[in-house]
Amino acid sequence: MTTNNQNIELLKCEGINKWYGNLHALKDVNMSINKGEVIGLIGDNGAGKSTLIKIICGVHKLDKGSVHFEGNQVSIDNPKAAMKLGIETIHQYSTMFQEMSIARNVFIGREPKKFGLNFLGLLDEKTMDHESMKAIKDVGLDLRSPHIPVKELSGGERQGVAIARSMFFKSKMLILDEPTNHLSVKETLKVLEYIQSLKNLGIGSIFISHNLYHVHEVSDRIVGMARGEKVCDMNKDETTVNDLIKLIG
Repeated sequence: MTTNNQNIELLKCEGINKWYGNLHALKDVNMSINKGEVIGLIGDNGAGKSTLIKIICGVHKLDKGSVHFEGNQVSIDNPKAAMKLGIETIHQYSTMFQEMSIARNVFIGREPKKFGLNFLGLLDEKTMDHESMKAIKDVGLDLRSPHIPVKELSGGERQGVAIARSMFFKSKMLILDEPTNHLSVKETLKVLEYIQSLKNLGIGSIFISHNLYHVHEVSDRIVGMARGEKVCDMNKDETTVNDLIKLIG
């Protein structure tokens, strides 16, 4: 579903270059994404897509070029700076604490505290339980309790919790790095539904996957990379999966 938000630029990368010693990993890469738009980012191993994503989410620093977010030039020096802007990353193995509950994982690092007489600031577990379940229901995930340890969830449910966490904390852009890897067919379909639902919320998404059928299904626009360069940037309707296979093969 196309929304009016898709005419509003969210992220713009201009002339991005990155060197690792003598290796020129990114060569003058330009890329933009609008609000409510899903960009499919494709390329073989070593194409440069992981390096580009690590620059956007603050893991690596660019050597040359600029990044603009919501119209302002920004320096994303670390992952915390990216999160402060509203950029969140969801990996194929989402960063979660397996022994902790769903509620604790939703609020990890951002736990609400109870103060007043208790100067130590105990966790406000009641708020965490209520808000985490509401966030999970908002993405269409049906889990019986906020106290379930994450290790008891399926792979698709864990990805659902990760997406719910990002949406609860008002993320403006999600980077989804191989989010359907090692999932069952049913779980994969659910994750693809989550990605589609982000459009209606005005959240921009970068979807990285080696499965070109999944990329073509959910993306509005597809950006292809090879040998550190951008080799295509086209609307989904302008290409087919077979064209993409030939392009990055």
